Amino acid sequence: MPFLGQDWRSPGQSWIKTDSGWKRSKVEVNNNVAPLNCYSNEEFNKENFLNNVGYDFMTKKRKKDLLNNNTKIQYFHHDTWISVHKGSTKERHGYCTLGEAFNRLDFSSAIRDIRRFNYVVRLLELIAKSQLTSLSGIAQKNYMNILEKVVQKVLEDQCDIRLIKELLNSLYSTICALVKGVGKCVLVGNINTWVYRMEVILHWQQQLNNMQIIRPISTGMTLTDLPMCLQLNILERLADGRDIVNLGQVSPTLQVLSEDKLLWRKLCRYHFTERQIRKRLILSEKGHLDWKKMYFKLGRCYPKKEQYVDTLQFCQHCHILFWKDTNHPCTANDPDGSYTSISPLEFISLFKF
Repeated sequence: MPFLGQDWRSPGQSWIKTDSGWKRSKVEVNNNVAPLNCYSNEEFNKENFLNNVGYDFMTKKRKKDLLNNNTKIQYFHHDTWISVHKGSTKERHGYCTLGEAFNRLDFSSAIRDIRRFNYVVRLLELIAKSQLTSLSGIAQKNYMNILEKVVQKVLEDQCDIRLIKELLNSLYSTICALVKGVGKCVLVGNINTWVYRMEVILHWQQQLNNMQIIRPISTGMTLTDLPMCLQLNILERLADGRDIVNLGQVSPTLQVLSEDKLLWRKLCRYHFTERQIRKRLILSEKGHLDWKKMYFKLGRCYPKKEQYVDTLQFCQHCHILFWKDTNHPCTANDPDGSYTSISPLEFISLFKF
């Protein structure tokens, strides 16, 4: 029986069983689908066939594809949570991938929240270093769209410049390695698309390098006007040694405070264990421990402790990944006791099978 449906996924024609045999439905006969014998004519051509069958959906599909290719809006579902499973059971078939989780979780809105910005940037950096090829085509598109929003936010706010520069450097190095070894890796999309993305990254790096920091106009009290004990207290709350070094270049007073031995000792003991510290001891010329040099040496050997204001949550009862301020269909008697915070590295590990 010939198939004349408008869509190859449709069930085809509708037939009704009668006493004299099977007959087509009256509703479909009155439709604008032409009978098969009208195409046996020699004057028949492909264009008339498409018009008679009513293939208007092809034009709509072209417009839809064009819109999807030109749009820069992130694709995500209405539910901002996702069920994470690593296998199949009788009740459930399939598993969740990193690309699917990246599409479902609303990272586009998370970068506008100052509490989640560093968390998302760190996650983007980890994906750029090792998981870029595991993303699907739509997930890679979302990745670049979110990264563009991150760069625009940094250019407008003039904050977290170093974090974005490190992210772009890691992403550019990864794409260069993938493009050069294209025969050995899996790249989704045309090679020209990846080359274009490299050019976009170079443009973003140039914008960040040429950015001029506008000094805010303030007539009130500044950081240097505070007592030295308060300035030292502020320095002790910085978790990155590079921020302390940069802040020490602001004024001579901050320069003296940034070289405080107790400050660097607290920073080393915050990020690293005593066993790690004992393996990387560095003595100064006077025979004392040089905690500042030890911090940067330890940072090259061991991972630093990561701290974020707001992170993704994982429900151990439902195996659902979600943001803290969003709800998910939890069936546990004590939902709060089943939630655990997920670091960016743990987020990547959830999807390693």
